[in-house]
Amino acid sequence: MTKRHLMTLRLVWLLGDGVAAWLVFMLVSHLRFEADPNAYWSVGIEIGTAAVLFAVTWVAILWIMGLYRLHARWSLLTEARDLAKATVVALAVTLSMLFLTHQDDVSRVFLAALFITQPAVSLAARGALRSWFDLMRRRGHNTSYMLVVGSGELAERFADRVEAHRGLGLRVIGHLAVTYAAESRKPSRPVLGTVNDLHEIFRTMPVDEVAICLPPDAADLVDPIVSIAADEGKTVRIPSDPRDGLVGNVLVEDFDEFLVRSVIHDTHRDLELALKRVLDVLGAGAALILLSPLLAATALAIRIVEGSPVLFRQTRVGRHGRPFTIFKFRTMVVNAEDRFGEVSDQSETNGAAFKMRDDPRVTRLGRFLRSSSIDEFPQLMNVLRGEMSLVGPRPAPPREVDHYDVWHRRRLSMRPGMTGLWQVSARFDEHFDDRAQLDLQYIDRWTFWMDLAILARTVPALITARGH
Repeated sequence: MTKRHLMTLRLVWLLGDGVAAWLVFMLVSHLRFEADPNAYWSVGIEIGTAAVLFAVTWVAILWIMGLYRLHARWSLLTEARDLAKATVVALAVTLSMLFLTHQDDVSRVFLAALFITQPAVSLAARGALRSWFDLMRRRGHNTSYMLVVGSGELAERFADRVEAHRGLGLRVIGHLAVTYAAESRKPSRPVLGTVNDLHEIFRTMPVDEVAICLPPDAADLVDPIVSIAADEGKTVRIPSDPRDGLVGNVLVEDFDEFLVRSVIHDTHRDLELALKRVLDVLGAGAALILLSPLLAATALAIRIVEGSPVLFRQTRVGRHGRPFTIFKFRTMVVNAEDRFGEVSDQSETNGAAFKMRDDPRVTRLGRFLRSSSIDEFPQLMNVLRGEMSLVGPRPAPPREVDHYDVWHRRRLSMRPGMTGLWQVSARFDEHFDDRAQLDLQYIDRWTFWMDLAILARTVPALITARGH
């Protein structure tokens, strides 16, 4: 259960352990060999190189031994036990390598200090990071939303256990009952409807995960619910399996007294998703710094030529239906949103999306900003805030999402982006379905390297200005 929701913590641990191991090695070597005139470094490589090799080896051993697998039940004692085991393995690997390379004159005091200090530092750092991360979750940061299908005792017990582990960052928004028939026991959380309302709940509320907690006599509903969730890219948790072999390709996880079968339909690649977020933060931060003169000049030009406001703010639909405010340089008249009805029937793209090349609401300066894509640059702030990514499906306003077909909604299973496969492939389609197909192709085939390739192709696509 925790693996998906604590992905960021896993990355921080991995990088933090590596940096800490390097620092510990350098500090211990300094205290042993530079502070003591009677000791000397006898290994045939530089201390700095040896420190890097030690850090990589330490992190690799922790990874292999499962110390980056996060569990809902966590304690400092179990972490200390696991780190002790990893330390024994790391010591054995180090001694073996020293033996094989005939490095027989290594300081025993140095090795003892290194393999006492390193696990102690790792344990302290992990405890501090876990406490900090749990605190952020408890304060509501990066919350994920779970819908529980079922309203009986099992459903409420599972929902209680999920929310009891507040560090998971999961909030149960409510239950769906099998029918509206009166029940002897009502759950403490709101009943949002019946299983027949699943599509409507997905359309109107942000839902990241679906927990299926149905009684055995409703087992025939599980497959359809899983199928509907798959169409929208939701993750499904089944804490009680009404029949053996119900679904395939499941991840089985132990969560308190439950054995949870998890059906993952979205991009569930922890390390690559973490790298994607690192790329977003570093890329957006660097771009804002490098483009700051252009951003300032653009804002000044809009202020002088068109007046206030400089920025255009609009509600867009983000990952799994989360609304957020997008930032763009204003390219239309001030009352453009109020005048949407004048042009709503003139879209040059068929389907849910609205696209119009010669929109009369666009100002003269706005046309230049759109053709050069300069108007999109303020969205770098949305990327830094975690509402968008550098690469992903374009975010749509609620009025467009309301007209999505069911299969279109899987576009919402990934964080929206400033650029994407559609932008570098076509940038203007006669039918929204064509764009949606490219977005789903991106979601299904996504890798970190694919993002880098799309970013590399975005620059020439902007220069040639193939639509907007």
